[in-house]
Amino acid sequence: MHCIINNEIIPVEKAVIGISDLALQRGYGIFDFFKTVNGRPVFFDAHLDRFYRSADAMRLTPPHERNDFKKKISELLAVNSINSSGVKITLTGGYSVDGFTPGSPNLIVVQSPMPPLQGIQREGIRIITYAYKRQVPFVKSTDYLMAVWLQPQIKEQGAQDVLYHWDGIITECPRANIFIVTKDKMVLTPVKDVLQGISRSRLLSTKLSYPVIEADISLQDVYDAAEVFITSTTKNVLPVTVVDNKVIGRGEAGEVTCVLSEELEALIQADVSGSHY
Repeated sequence: MHCIINNEIIPVEKAVIGISDLALQRGYGIFDFFKTVNGRPVFFDAHLDRFYRSADAMRLTPPHERNDFKKKISELLAVNSINSSGVKITLTGGYSVDGFTPGSPNLIVVQSPMPPLQGIQREGIRIITYAYKRQVPFVKSTDYLMAVWLQPQIKEQGAQDVLYHWDGIITECPRANIFIVTKDKMVLTPVKDVLQGISRSRLLSTKLSYPVIEADISLQDVYDAAEVFITSTTKNVLPVTVVDNKVIGRGEAGEVTCVLSEELEALIQADVSGSHY
């Protein structure tokens, strides 16, 4: 297996980043993550656009111009030749002379096998809620301190994920955007203090069977919802059937969730079929 370190494609076992990097010293860095289906990257341009937006927001300059970087990643995919995979792009704060000031960023691209999804998980997942407001939420940063710290609490309550909220208004899960379906089949997703997920953006920008509306959503709105689901690159559309021990709807994937799941999968397949990366 090969990876990219700055300007080189090298075997993973030879990849080295020094201990003075600000990503290690202070947790300062950004990343993005996309998947491949049949060896082709899914929503490649959208992920690269977000990566460069995050880098710009964090005042980090990638070592490659966008088009050159896209070609470099394509070279890596060809070398590794993995049909179904996840590709993580990380840009660090660079080697710091004082452990605080950013240096020239280090770029890391790692590809790993990832089994393809096998349809929708109809039984859904359980989530808990937690009052927390992410720093610079519009940036896909490497800071997952709270999400990792909460893992024991999530497991103790028999849940699989956590939903953040602040002042009673929900935002997102650590690695997924959230949606609710009201009893009159309106599909809503939080409007502020969230990462602009690529799957989320597809549901918002594409003409689908059920239009998605951005809005402020309260915790009570979630508890009262007919359906709840989350979206991400790895999960596509995943039903949420229990929130804080409260059963949502009938306790299984609902009609709207299933339809949007099928339509997102169709968008993925269309993107892969038309991909000329």
